[in-house]
Amino acid sequence: MNHQSMNIRIQAPCPPSPSSPRFHHKTPLILPRVNCSSEVVSNVVLQIEASSNVGNLSMNISKHNRPFGRSQKQSLLLKQPLNKDSMPLRALMTSSTAQDTPASFVGDGKIGVLLLNLGGPETLDDVQPFLFNLFADPDIIRLPRLFRFLQKPLAQFISVARAPKSKEGYASIGGGSPLRKMTDAQATELRKALYEKNVPAEVYVGMRYWHPFTEEAIEEIKKDGVNKLVVLPLYPQFSISTSGSSLRLLESIFREDEYLVNMQHTVIPSWYQREGYIKAMAGLIEKELESFNDPGKVMIFFSAHGVPVAYVEEAGDPYKAEMEECVDLIMEELERRKINNPYTLAYQSRVGPVEWLKPYTDQTIIELGEKGVKSLLAVPISFVSEHIETLEEIDVEYKELALESGIENWGRVPALGCEPSFIRDLADAVIESLPYVGAMAVSNLEARQSLVPLGSVEELLATYDSQRRELPAPVTVWEWGFTKSAETWNGRAAMLAVIVLLFLEVSTGEGFLHQWGVLPLQLPVFP
Repeated sequence: MNHQSMNIRIQAPCPPSPSSPRFHHKTPLILPRVNCSSEVVSNVVLQIEASSNVGNLSMNISKHNRPFGRSQKQSLLLKQPLNKDSMPLRALMTSSTAQDTPASFVGDGKIGVLLLNLGGPETLDDVQPFLFNLFADPDIIRLPRLFRFLQKPLAQFISVARAPKSKEGYASIGGGSPLRKMTDAQATELRKALYEKNVPAEVYVGMRYWHPFTEEAIEEIKKDGVNKLVVLPLYPQFSISTSGSSLRLLESIFREDEYLVNMQHTVIPSWYQREGYIKAMAGLIEKELESFNDPGKVMIFFSAHGVPVAYVEEAGDPYKAEMEECVDLIMEELERRKINNPYTLAYQSRVGPVEWLKPYTDQTIIELGEKGVKSLLAVPISFVSEHIETLEEIDVEYKELALESGIENWGRVPALGCEPSFIRDLADAVIESLPYVGAMAVSNLEARQSLVPLGSVEELLATYDSQRRELPAPVTVWEWGFTKSAETWNGRAAMLAVIVLLFLEVSTGEGFLHQWGVLPLQLPVFP
Protein backbone atom coordinates (compact mmCIF):
# COMPACT_ATOMS: atom_id res chain seq x y z
CA MET A 1 0.00 0.00 0.00
CA ASN A 2 1.30 3.42 -0.88
CA HIS A 3 1.88 5.85 1.91
CA GLN A 4 0.05 9.14 1.80
CA SER A 5 0.27 12.23 3.90
CA MET A 6 -2.42 14.82 4.29
CA ASN A 7 -2.72 18.03 6.22
CA ILE A 8 -5.84 20.08 6.68
CA ARG A 9 -6.09 23.67 7.82
CA ILE A 10 -9.30 25.44 8.78
CA GLN A 11 -9.19 29.19 8.72
CA ALA A 12 -10.87 30.99 11.60
CA PRO A 13 -14.51 31.70 10.69
CA CYS A 14 -15.36 35.17 9.52
CA PRO A 15 -18.78 36.52 8.55
CA PRO A 16 -19.48 37.20 4.88
CA SER A 17 -20.83 40.44 3.60
CA PRO A 18 -24.36 41.05 4.89
CA SER A 19 -25.34 41.94 1.36
CA SER A 20 -24.53 38.47 0.05
CA PRO A 21 -27.87 37.02 -1.10
CA ARG A 22 -26.65 33.45 -0.78
CA PHE A 23 -26.16 33.78 2.93
CA HIS A 24 -29.06 36.00 3.89
CA HIS A 25 -30.77 33.69 6.35
CA LYS A 26 -34.46 33.37 6.74
CA THR A 27 -36.54 31.83 9.45
CA PRO A 28 -38.93 29.63 7.45
CA LEU A 29 -42.59 30.09 8.24
CA ILE A 30 -45.59 28.35 6.80
CA LEU A 31 -47.86 31.40 6.83
CA PRO A 32 -46.17 33.77 6.11
CA ARG A 33 -42.39 33.62 5.55
CA VAL A 34 -40.11 36.26 7.07
CA ASN A 35 -36.41 37.08 7.06
CA CYS A 36 -34.05 36.78 9.98
CA SER A 37 -30.90 38.89 9.80
CA SER A 38 -29.37 37.74 13.07
CA GLU A 39 -27.64 34.62 11.68
CA VAL A 40 -23.87 34.64 11.45
CA VAL A 41 -22.39 32.56 8.68
CA SER A 42 -18.92 31.08 8.51
CA ASN A 43 -16.42 31.25 5.72
CA VAL A 44 -14.41 28.05 5.62
CA VAL A 45 -11.13 27.58 3.83
CA LEU A 46 -9.75 24.08 3.53
CA GLN A 47 -6.22 23.50 2.26
CA ILE A 48 -5.43 19.94 1.39
CA GLU A 49 -2.01 18.61 0.53
CA ALA A 50 -1.84 14.96 -0.46
CA SER A 51 0.74 12.67 -1.95
CA SER A 52 -0.39 9.40 -3.50
CA ASN A 53 0.25 7.19 -6.49
CA VAL A 54 -2.10 9.27 -8.62
CA GLY A 55 0.36 12.17 -8.48
CA ASN A 56 1.10 15.05 -6.20
CA LEU A 57 -1.98 17.06 -5.34
CA SER A 58 -2.15 20.54 -3.97
CA MET A 59 -5.71 21.80 -3.92
CA ASN A 60 -7.33 24.77 -2.27
CA ILE A 61 -11.04 24.61 -1.62
CA SER A 62 -12.53 27.90 -0.61
CA LYS A 63 -16.27 28.05 -0.28
CA HIS A 64 -18.75 29.69 1.98
CA ASN A 65 -20.55 27.41 4.35
CA ARG A 66 -23.89 28.09 5.93
CA PRO A 67 -24.51 26.06 9.10
CA PHE A 68 -28.03 24.82 9.51
CA GLY A 69 -29.61 24.36 12.89
CA ARG A 70 -31.36 21.25 14.06
CA SER A 71 -34.56 23.16 14.61
CA GLN A 72 -37.45 21.56 16.42
CA LYS A 73 -40.92 22.22 15.10
CA GLN A 74 -43.02 23.81 17.81
CA SER A 75 -46.17 23.81 15.73
CA LEU A 76 -47.34 23.28 12.20
CA LEU A 77 -47.03 26.97 11.45
CA LEU A 78 -43.66 27.97 12.86
CA LYS A 79 -40.13 26.63 12.69
CA GLN A 80 -37.58 27.68 15.27
CA PRO A 81 -34.71 30.04 14.25
CA LEU A 82 -31.61 28.40 12.92
CA ASN A 83 -28.81 27.66 15.36
CA LYS A 84 -25.40 28.31 13.84
CA ASP A 85 -23.54 26.37 16.55
CA SER A 86 -25.36 23.06 16.28
CA MET A 87 -23.83 21.74 13.05
CA PRO A 88 -20.17 21.04 12.19
CA LEU A 89 -18.52 23.09 9.49
CA ARG A 90 -18.67 21.64 6.00
CA ALA A 91 -16.66 22.22 2.86
CA LEU A 92 -19.07 22.79 -0.01
CA MET A 93 -17.92 22.26 -3.57
CA THR A 94 -19.75 23.32 -6.72
CA SER A 95 -19.60 21.82 -10.17
CA SER A 96 -17.02 24.40 -11.28
CA THR A 97 -14.24 22.36 -9.66
CA ALA A 98 -14.90 19.53 -12.08
CA GLN A 99 -13.46 21.69 -14.86
CA ASP A 100 -10.11 21.83 -13.05
CA THR A 101 -9.63 18.10 -12.52
CA PRO A 102 -6.14 17.14 -13.78
CA ALA A 103 -6.07 14.67 -16.64
CA SER A 104 -3.70 12.45 -14.64
CA PHE A 105 -6.54 11.46 -12.34
CA VAL A 106 -8.55 10.24 -15.32
CA GLY A 107 -5.89 8.54 -17.41
CA ASP A 108 -4.17 6.49 -14.71
CA GLY A 109 -6.21 3.30 -14.29
CA LYS A 110 -9.66 2.05 -15.16
CA ILE A 111 -12.41 4.03 -13.45
CA GLY A 112 -15.69 2.63 -12.22
CA VAL A 113 -18.69 4.25 -10.56
CA LEU A 114 -20.91 2.18 -8.29
CA LEU A 115 -24.44 3.51 -7.81
CA LEU A 116 -26.08 2.21 -4.63
CA ASN A 117 -29.82 2.06 -4.18
CA LEU A 118 -32.52 0.28 -2.21
CA GLY A 119 -33.89 -2.05 -4.87
CA GLY A 120 -37.46 -3.18 -5.34
CA PRO A 121 -39.51 -6.20 -6.42
CA GLU A 122 -39.96 -6.34 -10.17
CA THR A 123 -42.91 -8.75 -10.03
CA LEU A 124 -45.55 -9.61 -7.45
CA ASP A 125 -43.77 -12.91 -6.78
CA ASP A 126 -40.70 -10.92 -5.76
CA VAL A 127 -42.50 -8.98 -3.03
CA GLN A 128 -42.19 -11.42 -0.13
CA PRO A 129 -38.50 -12.31 -0.67
CA PHE A 130 -37.73 -8.61 -1.14
CA LEU A 131 -39.40 -7.83 2.18
CA PHE A 132 -37.44 -10.64 3.82
CA ASN A 133 -34.16 -9.15 2.63
CA LEU A 134 -35.28 -5.75 3.90
CA PHE A 135 -36.25 -6.84 7.41
CA ALA A 136 -33.30 -9.21 7.74
CA ASP A 137 -31.02 -6.16 7.66
CA PRO A 138 -29.97 -5.32 11.25
CA ASP A 139 -29.82 -1.64 10.26
CA ILE A 140 -33.59 -1.80 9.62
CA ILE A 141 -34.63 -3.93 12.61
CA ARG A 142 -32.12 -3.91 15.46
CA LEU A 143 -32.62 -6.73 17.91
CA PRO A 144 -30.86 -6.93 21.29
CA ARG A 145 -27.64 -8.90 21.07
CA LEU A 146 -29.17 -11.80 22.98
CA PHE A 147 -31.88 -12.26 20.34
CA ARG A 148 -29.92 -11.60 17.15
CA PHE A 149 -30.16 -15.27 16.19
CA LEU A 150 -33.86 -14.54 15.62
CA GLN A 151 -33.18 -11.86 12.97
CA LYS A 152 -33.95 -14.05 9.98
CA PRO A 153 -36.90 -15.97 11.48
CA LEU A 154 -38.42 -12.64 12.52
CA ALA A 155 -37.78 -11.19 9.06
CA GLN A 156 -39.50 -14.21 7.52
CA PHE A 157 -42.48 -13.81 9.84
CA ILE A 158 -42.87 -10.09 9.11
CA SER A 159 -42.38 -10.48 5.37
CA VAL A 160 -45.01 -13.21 5.15
CA ALA A 161 -47.44 -11.12 7.20
CA ARG A 162 -46.89 -7.92 5.20
CA ALA A 163 -46.65 -9.45 1.73
CA PRO A 164 -50.40 -9.50 0.88
CA LYS A 165 -50.88 -5.80 1.56
CA SER A 166 -47.62 -4.90 -0.13
CA LYS A 167 -48.63 -6.88 -3.20
CA GLU A 168 -51.79 -4.80 -3.44
CA GLY A 169 -49.68 -1.66 -3.49
CA TYR A 170 -47.33 -2.95 -6.17
CA ALA A 171 -50.26 -4.24 -8.21
CA SER A 172 -51.71 -0.73 -8.22
CA ILE A 173 -48.55 0.68 -9.83
CA GLY A 174 -48.22 -1.91 -12.55
CA GLY A 175 -47.22 -5.12 -10.80
CA GLY A 176 -43.74 -4.18 -9.64
CA SER A 177 -41.31 -1.44 -8.77
CA PRO A 178 -39.86 0.67 -11.61
CA LEU A 179 -36.79 1.41 -9.49
CA ARG A 180 -34.41 -0.95 -11.29
CA LYS A 181 -35.33 0.32 -14.76
CA MET A 182 -34.96 3.93 -13.65
CA THR A 183 -31.64 3.31 -11.87
CA ASP A 184 -30.31 1.47 -14.92
CA ALA A 185 -31.36 4.45 -17.05
CA GLN A 186 -29.61 6.84 -14.65
CA ALA A 187 -26.46 4.71 -14.87
CA THR A 188 -26.56 4.82 -18.67
CA GLU A 189 -27.04 8.59 -18.74
CA LEU A 190 -24.32 9.13 -16.13
CA ARG A 191 -21.88 7.10 -18.22
CA LYS A 192 -22.70 9.24 -21.26
CA ALA A 193 -22.25 12.44 -19.25
CA LEU A 194 -18.85 11.27 -17.98
CA TYR A 195 -17.67 10.40 -21.49
CA GLU A 196 -18.81 13.83 -22.70
CA LYS A 197 -16.59 15.31 -19.98
CA ASN A 198 -13.65 13.19 -21.20
CA VAL A 199 -13.86 10.76 -18.29
CA PRO A 200 -14.22 7.22 -19.65
CA ALA A 201 -15.81 5.33 -16.79
CA GLU A 202 -18.09 2.34 -16.45
CA VAL A 203 -21.13 2.76 -14.23
CA TYR A 204 -22.55 -0.14 -12.20
CA VAL A 205 -25.75 -0.53 -10.19
CA GLY A 206 -25.78 -2.30 -6.82
CA MET A 207 -29.09 -2.75 -4.98
CA ARG A 208 -29.28 -3.47 -1.28
CA TYR A 209 -32.34 -5.72 -1.12
CA TRP A 210 -33.00 -6.98 -4.66
CA HIS A 211 -31.38 -7.65 -8.01
CA PRO A 212 -28.88 -6.60 -9.12
CA PHE A 213 -27.50 -7.05 -5.61
CA THR A 214 -24.38 -5.17 -4.56
CA GLU A 215 -22.49 -8.46 -4.63
CA GLU A 216 -23.45 -8.92 -8.30
CA ALA A 217 -22.26 -5.42 -9.15
CA ILE A 218 -18.93 -6.06 -7.41
CA GLU A 219 -18.39 -9.19 -9.51
CA GLU A 220 -18.91 -7.14 -12.67
CA ILE A 221 -16.46 -4.52 -11.39
CA LYS A 222 -13.82 -7.18 -10.81
CA LYS A 223 -14.53 -8.82 -14.16
CA ASP A 224 -13.99 -5.49 -15.96
CA GLY A 225 -10.68 -4.87 -14.19
CA VAL A 226 -11.69 -1.62 -12.48
CA ASN A 227 -8.94 -0.39 -10.15
CA LYS A 228 -10.34 3.03 -9.21
CA LEU A 229 -13.87 3.11 -7.83
CA VAL A 230 -16.15 5.97 -6.86
CA VAL A 231 -19.04 4.83 -4.66
CA LEU A 232 -22.13 7.01 -5.10
CA PRO A 233 -25.27 6.19 -3.07
CA LEU A 234 -28.36 7.54 -4.82
CA TYR A 235 -29.67 8.99 -1.56
CA PRO A 236 -29.19 12.78 -1.46
CA GLN A 237 -29.08 12.76 2.36
CA PHE A 238 -27.07 10.30 4.44
CA SER A 239 -28.86 7.98 6.85
CA ILE A 240 -27.69 4.97 8.80
CA SER A 241 -30.64 2.99 7.42
CA THR A 242 -30.02 3.79 3.73
CA SER A 243 -26.52 4.83 2.66
CA GLY A 244 -25.09 3.51 5.92
CA SER A 245 -26.57 0.04 5.43
CA SER A 246 -25.32 -0.18 1.83
CA LEU A 247 -21.84 0.99 2.84
CA ARG A 248 -21.70 -1.46 5.72
CA LEU A 249 -22.46 -4.30 3.30
CA LEU A 250 -19.82 -2.97 0.93
CA GLU A 251 -17.32 -2.88 3.77
CA SER A 252 -17.88 -6.55 4.56
CA ILE A 253 -17.47 -7.45 0.87
CA PHE A 254 -14.23 -5.45 0.61
CA ARG A 255 -12.70 -7.11 3.65
CA GLU A 256 -13.24 -10.61 2.28
CA ASP A 257 -11.79 -10.05 -1.20
CA GLU A 258 -8.08 -9.54 -1.90
CA TYR A 259 -8.78 -7.77 -5.20
CA LEU A 260 -11.05 -5.25 -3.50
CA VAL A 261 -8.66 -4.71 -0.60
CA ASN A 262 -6.09 -3.42 -3.07
CA MET A 263 -8.53 -1.42 -5.18
CA GLN A 264 -8.50 2.33 -4.61
CA HIS A 265 -11.88 3.83 -3.88
CA THR A 266 -13.67 6.77 -2.34
CA VAL A 267 -17.24 7.44 -1.24
CA ILE A 268 -19.61 10.36 -1.75
CA PRO A 269 -21.87 9.83 1.29
CA SER A 270 -24.36 12.63 0.58
CA TRP A 271 -24.77 15.35 -2.01
CA TYR A 272 -27.97 17.20 -1.08
CA GLN A 273 -26.14 20.54 -0.93
CA ARG A 274 -24.78 20.43 -4.49
CA GLU A 275 -25.68 23.42 -6.60
CA GLY A 276 -26.81 21.31 -9.56
CA TYR A 277 -29.11 19.15 -7.45
CA ILE A 278 -30.65 22.15 -5.70
CA LYS A 279 -31.30 23.96 -8.98
CA ALA A 280 -32.76 20.84 -10.59
CA MET A 281 -35.21 20.38 -7.70
CA ALA A 282 -36.15 24.07 -7.76
CA GLY A 283 -36.74 23.83 -11.50
CA LEU A 284 -39.15 20.92 -11.13
CA ILE A 285 -41.06 22.72 -8.37
CA GLU A 286 -41.26 25.92 -10.41
CA LYS A 287 -42.64 24.01 -13.39
CA GLU A 288 -45.32 22.21 -11.35
CA LEU A 289 -46.43 25.42 -9.65
CA GLU A 290 -47.34 26.80 -13.06
CA SER A 291 -50.05 24.14 -13.40
CA PHE A 292 -52.08 25.72 -10.57
CA ASN A 293 -54.57 28.52 -11.23
CA ASP A 294 -53.04 30.63 -8.46
CA PRO A 295 -49.40 29.48 -8.04
CA GLY A 296 -48.60 32.01 -5.33
CA LYS A 297 -51.09 30.47 -2.88
CA VAL A 298 -49.86 26.88 -3.23
CA MET A 299 -48.38 25.24 -0.15
CA ILE A 300 -45.10 23.51 -1.06
CA PHE A 301 -45.18 20.25 0.88
CA PHE A 302 -41.83 18.44 1.19
CA SER A 303 -42.34 14.79 2.15
CA ALA A 304 -39.28 12.78 3.16
CA HIS A 305 -38.87 9.17 4.16
CA GLY A 306 -38.86 8.91 7.93
CA VAL A 307 -36.43 7.21 10.31
CA PRO A 308 -36.86 6.36 14.01
CA VAL A 309 -36.13 9.29 16.32
CA ALA A 310 -33.62 7.16 18.23
CA TYR A 311 -31.46 6.90 15.12
CA VAL A 312 -31.03 10.67 15.16
CA GLU A 313 -30.95 11.40 18.88
CA GLU A 314 -29.02 8.37 20.10
CA ALA A 315 -27.11 6.95 17.14
CA GLY A 316 -26.06 10.31 15.68
CA ASP A 317 -27.74 9.89 12.30
CA PRO A 318 -27.28 13.22 10.40
CA TYR A 319 -30.36 12.57 8.25
CA LYS A 320 -32.73 15.05 9.92
CA ALA A 321 -30.24 17.92 9.89
CA GLU A 322 -29.26 17.25 6.28
CA MET A 323 -32.92 17.05 5.23
CA GLU A 324 -33.77 20.36 6.88
CA GLU A 325 -30.76 22.05 5.30
CA CYS A 326 -31.68 20.62 1.91
CA VAL A 327 -35.21 22.06 2.10
CA ASP A 328 -33.82 25.42 3.17
CA LEU A 329 -31.41 25.51 0.23
CA ILE A 330 -34.18 24.70 -2.25
CA MET A 331 -36.40 27.43 -0.83
CA GLU A 332 -33.53 29.93 -1.06
CA GLU A 333 -33.09 29.01 -4.72
CA LEU A 334 -36.83 29.44 -5.33
CA GLU A 335 -36.73 32.83 -3.64
CA ARG A 336 -33.99 33.90 -6.05
CA ARG A 337 -36.50 33.01 -8.76
CA LYS A 338 -39.09 35.29 -7.12
CA ILE A 339 -41.07 32.35 -5.73
CA ASN A 340 -42.01 32.96 -2.09
CA ASN A 341 -44.60 30.28 -1.40
CA PRO A 342 -45.23 28.95 2.10
CA TYR A 343 -43.79 25.50 2.70
CA THR A 344 -43.41 22.75 5.24
CA LEU A 345 -41.51 19.47 5.73
CA ALA A 346 -42.97 16.21 7.01
CA TYR A 347 -41.90 12.54 7.17
CA GLN A 348 -43.69 9.54 5.69
CA SER A 349 -43.58 5.72 5.71
CA ARG A 350 -43.35 5.06 9.45
CA VAL A 351 -43.90 1.50 10.66
CA GLY A 352 -44.05 -0.17 14.04
CA PRO A 353 -44.73 1.19 17.52
CA VAL A 354 -41.57 3.30 18.00
CA GLU A 355 -41.51 7.07 17.55
CA TRP A 356 -40.38 8.29 14.14
CA LEU A 357 -39.31 11.73 12.97
CA LYS A 358 -42.11 14.27 13.13
CA PRO A 359 -44.23 15.84 11.88
CA TYR A 360 -45.83 12.88 10.13
CA THR A 361 -46.96 13.41 6.55
CA ASP A 362 -50.50 12.08 7.01
CA GLN A 363 -51.16 14.09 10.17
CA THR A 364 -49.70 17.23 8.62
CA ILE A 365 -51.98 16.94 5.58
CA ILE A 366 -55.02 16.74 7.84
CA GLU A 367 -53.88 19.75 9.86
CA LEU A 368 -53.25 21.79 6.71
CA GLY A 369 -56.76 21.03 5.53
CA GLU A 370 -58.17 22.12 8.89
CA LYS A 371 -56.26 25.40 8.63
CA GLY A 372 -57.84 26.19 5.29
CA VAL A 373 -55.07 25.31 2.86
CA LYS A 374 -56.70 24.66 -0.53
CA SER A 375 -53.74 24.00 -2.84
CA LEU A 376 -50.92 21.60 -2.07
CA LEU A 377 -47.85 20.64 -4.09
CA ALA A 378 -46.17 17.47 -2.80
CA VAL A 379 -42.39 17.26 -3.24
CA PRO A 380 -40.77 13.83 -2.62
CA ILE A 381 -37.51 15.25 -1.29
CA SER A 382 -35.57 12.09 -0.34
CA PHE A 383 -36.18 10.19 -3.59
CA VAL A 384 -34.52 10.60 -7.00
CA SER A 385 -36.50 7.80 -8.68
CA GLU A 386 -40.16 6.88 -8.83
CA HIS A 387 -41.11 3.86 -6.74
CA ILE A 388 -43.80 2.55 -4.39
CA GLU A 389 -43.54 5.47 -1.94
CA THR A 390 -44.08 8.09 -4.64
CA LEU A 391 -46.43 6.28 -7.01
CA GLU A 392 -48.69 4.65 -4.43
CA GLU A 393 -48.16 6.22 -1.01
CA ILE A 394 -48.01 9.84 -2.19
CA ASP A 395 -49.99 9.73 -5.45
CA VAL A 396 -52.81 7.56 -4.13
CA GLU A 397 -52.99 7.44 -0.32
CA TYR A 398 -51.91 10.99 0.50
CA LYS A 399 -53.82 12.51 -2.40
CA GLU A 400 -57.03 10.85 -1.20
CA LEU A 401 -56.33 12.01 2.34
CA ALA A 402 -55.74 15.57 1.15
CA LEU A 403 -58.99 15.72 -0.79
CA GLU A 404 -60.89 14.26 2.17
CA SER A 405 -59.29 16.90 4.42
CA GLY A 406 -60.60 19.82 2.38
CA ILE A 407 -57.62 20.44 0.11
CA GLU A 408 -59.09 21.06 -3.33
CA ASN A 409 -56.05 21.29 -5.62
CA TRP A 410 -53.35 18.64 -5.51
CA GLY A 411 -50.09 18.39 -7.41
CA ARG A 412 -46.93 16.36 -7.14
CA VAL A 413 -43.39 17.11 -8.30
CA PRO A 414 -41.92 14.14 -10.19
CA ALA A 415 -38.72 12.48 -9.02
CA LEU A 416 -35.58 13.74 -10.72
CA GLY A 417 -34.99 10.54 -12.65
CA CYS A 418 -32.78 11.31 -15.67
CA GLU A 419 -33.29 15.07 -15.61
CA PRO A 420 -30.29 16.31 -17.66
CA SER A 421 -28.93 18.95 -15.28
CA PHE A 422 -29.18 16.49 -12.39
CA ILE A 423 -27.24 13.82 -14.28
CA ARG A 424 -24.58 16.34 -15.33
CA ASP A 425 -24.17 17.39 -11.70
CA LEU A 426 -23.73 13.76 -10.60
CA ALA A 427 -21.05 13.45 -13.26
CA ASP A 428 -19.32 16.54 -11.86
CA ALA A 429 -19.49 15.04 -8.36
CA VAL A 430 -17.77 11.90 -9.62
CA ILE A 431 -15.06 13.92 -11.39
CA GLU A 432 -14.46 16.06 -8.31
CA SER A 433 -13.95 12.92 -6.23
CA LEU A 434 -11.31 11.39 -8.51
CA PRO A 435 -8.32 13.16 -6.88
CA TYR A 436 -9.36 11.55 -3.59
CA VAL A 437 -9.57 7.98 -4.84
CA GLY A 438 -7.21 6.05 -2.62
CA ALA A 439 -6.35 9.05 -0.44
CA MET A 440 -6.04 8.45 3.27
CA ALA A 441 -8.80 10.05 5.28
CA VAL A 442 -7.82 12.50 7.97
CA SER A 443 -9.23 12.08 11.45
CA ASN A 444 -10.74 15.55 11.45
CA LEU A 445 -14.54 15.15 11.65
CA GLU A 446 -15.33 18.32 9.75
CA ALA A 447 -13.10 17.31 6.85
CA ARG A 448 -14.54 13.85 6.67
CA GLN A 449 -18.03 15.30 6.41
CA SER A 450 -17.06 17.38 3.40
CA LEU A 451 -18.90 16.99 0.14
CA VAL A 452 -16.28 14.71 -1.40
CA PRO A 453 -15.00 12.62 1.52
CA LEU A 454 -11.38 11.60 1.73
CA GLY A 455 -11.13 7.92 2.34
CA SER A 456 -12.53 4.46 2.21
CA VAL A 457 -15.81 2.77 3.04
CA GLU A 458 -14.38 1.52 6.34
CA GLU A 459 -13.23 4.99 7.42
CA LEU A 460 -16.55 6.54 6.42
CA LEU A 461 -18.46 4.02 8.52
CA ALA A 462 -16.14 4.71 11.44
CA THR A 463 -17.13 8.38 11.22
CA TYR A 464 -20.88 7.91 11.22
CA ASP A 465 -21.12 4.81 13.38
CA SER A 466 -18.03 4.64 15.54
CA GLN A 467 -19.64 2.97 18.55
CA ARG A 468 -22.79 1.30 17.17
CA ARG A 469 -24.34 0.86 20.57
CA GLU A 470 -27.74 -0.68 21.05
CA LEU A 471 -30.46 1.87 20.44
CA PRO A 472 -32.24 2.70 23.70
CA ALA A 473 -35.93 2.23 24.17
CA PRO A 474 -37.80 5.31 22.90
CA VAL A 475 -40.17 5.37 25.91
CA THR A 476 -39.12 4.52 29.45
CA VAL A 477 -42.19 5.46 31.47
CA TRP A 478 -45.51 3.64 31.36
CA GLU A 479 -48.64 5.70 30.74
CA TRP A 480 -52.17 4.36 31.06
CA GLY A 481 -54.82 4.93 28.40
CA PHE A 482 -54.70 5.38 24.65
CA THR A 483 -51.42 7.26 24.59
CA LYS A 484 -48.34 6.98 22.42
CA SER A 485 -46.46 5.55 25.37
CA ALA A 486 -49.12 2.90 25.90
CA GLU A 487 -49.04 2.05 22.21
CA THR A 488 -45.28 1.67 22.39
CA TRP A 489 -45.50 -0.67 25.36
CA ASN A 490 -48.23 -2.64 23.61
CA GLY A 491 -45.84 -3.01 20.69
CA ARG A 492 -43.13 -4.20 23.03
CA ALA A 493 -45.49 -6.72 24.59
CA ALA A 494 -46.38 -8.00 21.15
CA MET A 495 -42.70 -8.27 20.23
CA LEU A 496 -41.99 -10.15 23.46
CA ALA A 497 -44.83 -12.54 22.66
CA VAL A 498 -43.38 -13.14 19.20
CA ILE A 499 -39.94 -13.81 20.68
CA VAL A 500 -41.43 -16.27 23.20
CA LEU A 501 -43.29 -18.09 20.43
CA LEU A 502 -40.16 -18.27 18.32
CA PHE A 503 -38.20 -19.62 21.28
CA LEU A 504 -40.82 -22.30 21.89
CA GLU A 505 -40.80 -23.27 18.23
CA VAL A 506 -37.02 -23.49 18.13
CA SER A 507 -36.87 -25.51 21.33
CA THR A 508 -39.80 -27.88 20.61
CA GLY A 509 -39.51 -28.16 16.83
CA GLU A 510 -43.27 -27.69 16.45
CA GLY A 511 -45.54 -24.78 15.53
CA PHE A 512 -46.92 -22.73 12.66
CA LEU A 513 -43.50 -21.47 11.52
CA HIS A 514 -42.42 -25.08 10.96
CA GLN A 515 -45.67 -25.80 9.15
CA TRP A 516 -45.11 -22.79 6.86
CA GLY A 517 -41.56 -23.90 6.15
CA VAL A 518 -40.01 -20.85 7.83
CA LEU A 519 -38.08 -23.07 10.23
CA PRO A 520 -36.79 -26.57 9.36
CA LEU A 521 -38.90 -29.50 10.47
CA GLN A 522 -35.83 -31.35 11.78
CA LEU A 523 -33.69 -29.48 14.30
CA PRO A 524 -30.31 -30.67 15.60
CA VAL A 525 -30.35 -32.26 19.02
CA PHE A 526 -28.36 -30.23 21.50
CA PRO A 527 -26.70 -31.92 24.49
